[in-house]
Amino acid sequence: MTDVFDPAKRSAVMARVKSKDTTPEKTLRRLLTGLGARYRLHRKDLPGSPDVVMPGRRLAFFVHGCFWHGHDCKRGARVPQANRDYWLAKVARNKARDERNEAALAAAGWRVETIWECQMKDEAALVERLKENLSLGEG
Repeated sequence: MTDVFDPAKRSAVMARVKSKDTTPEKTLRRLLTGLGARYRLHRKDLPGSPDVVMPGRRLAFFVHGCFWHGHDCKRGARVPQANRDYWLAKVARNKARDERNEAALAAAGWRVETIWECQMKDEAALVERLKENLSLGEG
């Protein structure tokens, strides 16, 4: 199967895929702010540069897109028909990198939470999960 876009258009489409300040990431930040949490963004001195960091609680959040990080949901299980081998390898590399970063953070004494794009649909459940994480860091 060939691509529906010509190479220049495909390049333009892919260039618009963001890695920071995505809609799911902004949603997480809005919910945390609503809970009164203070946080920092994209700490480059930590493995994987977590999307949201609470240094006082030693809590790091990664917000992952289901497709890009190979989640086991409907969107994450989808593999493009065009250039299939490339995409399988790409997602496998992303997953391996995620595991390395999470292990490095845990070894440094950080709690790591991964928020998946599909989990943003149930905002009430996500808020409860965030409250639970925030209460664990107190004390």
